[in-house]
Amino acid sequence: MAAGASSAPAPKAPKAAAKQAPQAAPSTEEEKTLYALGLVVGRNLAAFSLSASEVGFVELGLRDAALGKEPQVDLQVYGPKLEALNQSRVGKSAEREKTKAKSFLDKAAKEPGASVSSSGLIYTDIKAGTGDSPKPTDKVKVHYHGTLTDGKVFDSSVQRGQPAEFPLNGVIPCWTEGVQKMKVGGKAKLVCPSKIAYGDTGSPPVIPGGAALIFEVELLDIVKPPAAAPAKDAQPKKKP
Repeated sequence: MAAGASSAPAPKAPKAAAKQAPQAAPSTEEEKTLYALGLVVGRNLAAFSLSASEVGFVELGLRDAALGKEPQVDLQVYGPKLEALNQSRVGKSAEREKTKAKSFLDKAAKEPGASVSSSGLIYTDIKAGTGDSPKPTDKVKVHYHGTLTDGKVFDSSVQRGQPAEFPLNGVIPCWTEGVQKMKVGGKAKLVCPSKIAYGDTGSPPVIPGGAALIFEVELLDIVKPPAAAPAKDAQPKKKP
């Protein structure tokens, strides 16, 4: 052996996840709660866009850690690499989404009545309103129905049967711009490129990074701030 060489064996490559019998569906309340824990963990991994085989390695690491087994890789070496992996996966996934959305956006821009702003917002009036238009600082009351380009619903106050209220300058840029074009009582379609929606990050696991979004919005009202309470009458001076 050469002088100064370590006698410690080289670290072994991580073993592939062993095939296991399919897990039975949860039946008890505790099993269902534990399954919910898995859902929470899994949703936090959505940004990695994992394949089925990659999920197997994640399961292996989760199992080893949860059962107190010896790690098969050095976490101090590979832990810091997670952020770079995440950024790489997010970027690639977002580019795929934007490529997929481009033809949809091009088609939407050519629909009758559609107008395209400098930001890329595609705005179409469905029903003209007759009331006031909101300012960015206003709070609005709306009904909305949001879908992805494949028609999948990701959020809908219409389906919930409950209008939403929010400050117009506290939402995605597409909404801040688009709802200002509306008048109370009106309804419009907003088609939002990702750059004025949720960007390359998206809102996992519901909205992929780079996704274009479609909203049908009905502006029900501009919510007036509550009136200031009247000043209390000055207390009479006490007599000396």
